[in-house]
Amino acid sequence: MIKINYNRHFIDKKDINSVVSSLKSDYLTKGPKINEFEKALKIKFKAKYCSLVSNGTAALHLTGIALGWKKNDIILSSPITFLAGPNSVVYSNARPDFVDIDEKTYNISIHELEKKILKLKLLKKKIKAVIATDYAGQPCDWKNLRKLANRHKFTLINDNCHSIGAKYFNNLGYASKYADVVIHSYHAIKNITTGEGGAIFSKNKKFINKINSLKSHGLEKIQSKNGLNSTWPYQMLNLGFNYRITDFQCALGISQLKKLEKFVIKRNQIAKIYRKNLSNIKNLTLPHIEPNISHAYHLFPIKVNFKNIKISKETILRKFRKYNINLQVHYFPVHLQPFYKKKFNFRQNSFPCAENFYKSTLSLPIYYNLKKKEINKIASILKKLIK
Repeated sequence: MIKINYNRHFIDKKDINSVVSSLKSDYLTKGPKINEFEKALKIKFKAKYCSLVSNGTAALHLTGIALGWKKNDIILSSPITFLAGPNSVVYSNARPDFVDIDEKTYNISIHELEKKILKLKLLKKKIKAVIATDYAGQPCDWKNLRKLANRHKFTLINDNCHSIGAKYFNNLGYASKYADVVIHSYHAIKNITTGEGGAIFSKNKKFINKINSLKSHGLEKIQSKNGLNSTWPYQMLNLGFNYRITDFQCALGISQLKKLEKFVIKRNQIAKIYRKNLSNIKNLTLPHIEPNISHAYHLFPIKVNFKNIKISKETILRKFRKYNINLQVHYFPVHLQPFYKKKFNFRQNSFPCAENFYKSTLSLPIYYNLKKKEINKIASILKKLIK
């Protein structure tokens, strides 16, 4: 029996041929496919500058370093996000803190964010940046996030990894329009993939130049003097990292990017089938979609009112596994992870909406080649379990 996971990649012959062609070329790394992919991404997502890196976590790490985060700088994010975002804050020796989620969208709450900013101001503390995740593929309230960033003068970062292919007010390039920095991940289960891989987008050329140096050991080209070339064309000005992406990964990315619309349309079709099967089911809440949003459906999170039914979340997960179906939970709140509780003294009930969401949520399978009969089977099993 074929196993159904909550998400998976889709690779076709064109993808394979693109990678094979790259492998047969003169370049495995630091070659022309990197520039080609960066150019394609800039055009697709209406970004001014782009720098490709080895993965999304590297993109977040380099962003904190390039922005100069340091001790006592406060960086806010939602606790319902992958660990990479808050971890990047810790890598920079800054202080991570959190803002509760909106009960409808599961994104960072604008109301709670403003409350947090004002509270910190009373304590004579200023936030340096906000990392806002477009959870599951639904864009945040970017207009109001931008207003808050302008008013309180913090850097606004869009963790766009879930929402590649989403639209905000019919704009595919909304992320670069509203945020100062945009982060992509091209991990295998994202809406397009390079296996591993990521990107950083910005309007600021100096920032991207710094990223380009930091991702390659901190090396920068030495400017020639009097028209003469230096005998050694590079010098290390800052401590950097080896966070480069390969040419054959970029060849895959170029091919995948051409299919993005097709992938997102299929994910929306799957979501529509789930909604048809599961709407009006007692004790079950399906994802809410805000007006003027086109959802990318990286995830399809549902909420189950476990207080009103006789079965636990763990039992549902276990019973689905017997059918070779792996559901998932996104995410365990970051502030309750043992490391964050111990190092930063976060406590239970600090962010009640996020904690309640975690207790009730499950992510149903959603990916390009998931078949209609499999979707119907998942819905049928779920209805029987929570009736």
